Amino acid sequence: MLFSPSTLPAAVAAGVIALLGIFADHQNIILHQQAARAEVLAKINVIRAKLEGGINGNVQLARGLAAMIEAEPDLGEQRFQQLANRLFSADNQLRNVAVAPNFVVTMVYPLEANKAAIGLDYLKNERQAASALRARDTGEMVLTGPVDLVQGGKGLIGRFPVFTGDDANRKFWGLVSVVVDVDRLYRDSGLLADKEIEIALVGQDSPEEKSVQFFGPPGLLAEQPVTVAVSLPSGASWQIAAVPAEGWNVTPDNAWWLRALIAAAIALVAIPIAFAARFYADRQKNYLALHRREAQLRKLSQRLELALDASRIGVWEHDLGTDEVIWDDRLYEIYGAQRKQKRRTYQDWVGAIHPDDLEMAENDFNTAVEENRPYSSKYRIIRPDGQIRHIRTHATIFRDPDDTPKMIGAEWDVTADVALNKDLERAKILAEIRATELETVKARIEHNALHDSLTGLPNRRYLDEELTRLAAPNRHDDKDIALLHIDLDRFKQINDTLGHAAGDAMLVHAAQVLRQNVRKGDFVARIGGDEFVVVCLVQPGQNHIEDIAQRIIRYMRRPVAYEGHQCRIGVSIGIATETRDKADPAQMLVNADIALYRAKSRGRNRYEFFTTALQAEIIRNKHLADEILGGLERNEFVAYYQPQFHADTLEIAGVEALVRWAHPTEGLLTPDAFLKTADELNVVSTIDRIVLEQTLANFERWNRTSLLVPRVSVNVSARRLRDEELIQSLRRLDIRPGILSFELLESIFLDDTDEIVAWNVDRIKEFGIDIEIDDFGTGYASIVSLLKLQPRRLKIDRQLILPIVKSVRQRQLVESIIEIGKTLGIDVVAEGVETMEHARILKKLGCDKLQGHAFGPAIGAPALEDFIRSERWRTAS
Repeated sequence: MLFSPSTLPAAVAAGVIALLGIFADHQNIILHQQAARAEVLAKINVIRAKLEGGINGNVQLARGLAAMIEAEPDLGEQRFQQLANRLFSADNQLRNVAVAPNFVVTMVYPLEANKAAIGLDYLKNERQAASALRARDTGEMVLTGPVDLVQGGKGLIGRFPVFTGDDANRKFWGLVSVVVDVDRLYRDSGLLADKEIEIALVGQDSPEEKSVQFFGPPGLLAEQPVTVAVSLPSGASWQIAAVPAEGWNVTPDNAWWLRALIAAAIALVAIPIAFAARFYADRQKNYLALHRREAQLRKLSQRLELALDASRIGVWEHDLGTDEVIWDDRLYEIYGAQRKQKRRTYQDWVGAIHPDDLEMAENDFNTAVEENRPYSSKYRIIRPDGQIRHIRTHATIFRDPDDTPKMIGAEWDVTADVALNKDLERAKILAEIRATELETVKARIEHNALHDSLTGLPNRRYLDEELTRLAAPNRHDDKDIALLHIDLDRFKQINDTLGHAAGDAMLVHAAQVLRQNVRKGDFVARIGGDEFVVVCLVQPGQNHIEDIAQRIIRYMRRPVAYEGHQCRIGVSIGIATETRDKADPAQMLVNADIALYRAKSRGRNRYEFFTTALQAEIIRNKHLADEILGGLERNEFVAYYQPQFHADTLEIAGVEALVRWAHPTEGLLTPDAFLKTADELNVVSTIDRIVLEQTLANFERWNRTSLLVPRVSVNVSARRLRDEELIQSLRRLDIRPGILSFELLESIFLDDTDEIVAWNVDRIKEFGIDIEIDDFGTGYASIVSLLKLQPRRLKIDRQLILPIVKSVRQRQLVESIIEIGKTLGIDVVAEGVETMEHARILKKLGCDKLQGHAFGPAIGAPALEDFIRSERWRTAS
């Protein structure tokens, strides 16, 4: 019979597994499609980064050429060809460049292939007039394309407006146009290299225009592609769209394996259930037959059990009707009794039992008789010689229809067994105590090995084990691993000022805050010093991590009372997330540390997520850092000089030395391009020393050649000013008094400067080196600071100087600063004097010295010598 009640469970199990298999197969296809989209997204992100980098690199090269033309609007053909040749010598996708004063092309590079373009008027060219005018009207670079080129191929056209004159007299000069070879750009960006995906590019030249597809197979946008936006340096916007070459609806590689596994599961579950049901039916039949046989066997074995019970060491028989008791020889030996009595009774047995056990023994006996059941008991006896023995007895009642009922049983001496059991029990208790102690010690050792002794949190070793466990390849779910790297802000100040006990209290408080503000199941660890890590499992797309980070930051800001002090700490948090299948514990820690560094650099008391853009920025900063270190080794950092003038006579009053980086590929770089990274590398002091040594050498040469430079000033960083070796290094330079000034940023001098800074400033003055406060008006210096420091000069920041031409209020502010300087006997220097109108106003306000582009920019030493000898600034005045 194919179907029967015994086969029904197997059929139900097979159906349930089949339904689960269909669901699993469907989920497998969905996961395969999600993985395919993630893989396509990763590939086009790389292409997007290369595409943005290529376009931005070409634009920056062209922007540099436009800046050079803006600085030299009257450059000739030879100078243009020289600059363009340098531009094209770099690794880029530029095809040609043209210069069009007043929209008319006058110069082009390469010349031979583009001579026909000379004389082209953009305003008369219907295809180019609109973008040319937009560049002029917006004052920003305009990027159009791709467009079909006359020379063949496609290209992007970038137009850079060039303006001359200062802000008040700013005038449109013309355009610089560059053509970027799109085919080379596509090739270098990897658009053509990956055959596993199909890619399309969609874009628009301006927000007013409609997006069009200009690259890739038609119809791709209708296939639910993965898209990313491409950031362009103009109003244009592009979008990359991509799908797998085989499309989305591809059967996963593991689909047939999964289906085979489901079929095997059905077989492995249903078949055993069917066999088990059959076996159960057979078992029921056998059980009924066995029960019948057991009833027969019980009757046959009853007398046998009596004989077996009676065969024990001491055998006795008690006639329940006559109360007579019969003992064998061994029982006499156990009780230590004599056979003098011809007849023994129940009372003889009772009289030998220990008084403490008598009631229990009699109750056991009487109960057995009353209930007509086997008798079993354990008790002590007192032998005639006073020995106490432990006895165990078993008996059963035998009833003969022709005689009185009798109880037949046996007894044996278990004294040795009782003593042994007591010894074993004591040994067991002792062993259990020792085992418990060992387990406690082992648990304590394991706990100490995996936990921080101060906070009780897991330590770095425990964290590594937890991350390895979460990232194990056999764990499959849809949750991501999130890692929060937490560093306490202002912890060092508390530790240094209030002592290590206060620091420990802050660490314990931080651990409590972390425990209270994470979710149940989240992992919190202290990995050293004032650093903590929180590991969470989160659903993709949810913002639980941000909520946790915000709560931690909010609660950490609250003041903590410690021995009468209100201590305030904060936290900076770096966050890295990754899917379990891609999680690398070591890399996640590195990524979170990178994000933590970004959070600290952006002001602390905040959190930052690790991103590929952040990683790229770190790589760029590392590259810049390597170049800075290499530049120091190759002596690429040079001193440039901007002259300063007496406001009343316009005579040279001195020069300020400014650092420039003669970069081998990027050209001359100003400090804003490298100083921040140099400070992070702790090499600003080295750069300061290089500028100082170069300036002193140039000053001595100027003196020997009778070039009138009364004094020189150099900038000194805060780190350099706190250098304990500063005074010793200055002493070795043997500086003549009165020729040198140190410019110190105003932000260095609060009302309470540290002892090293104050000591170094006093020694600097003893060398005859003047002290100047730079960028006055933007920092924190107060009148008290000026009185303590007693600088020789203060320089009003250019941000305060630039508006005085048009702003009466700003002019009054500057005049107040000048009056403060005169009251304190401090010379006042104005920075940022951009026009002669600025110079006239500042002279009228009583300013002592002037510095700015109205007289001349920062230039190299040879150019400065020519500038001073020619007295060109007088023509500007």
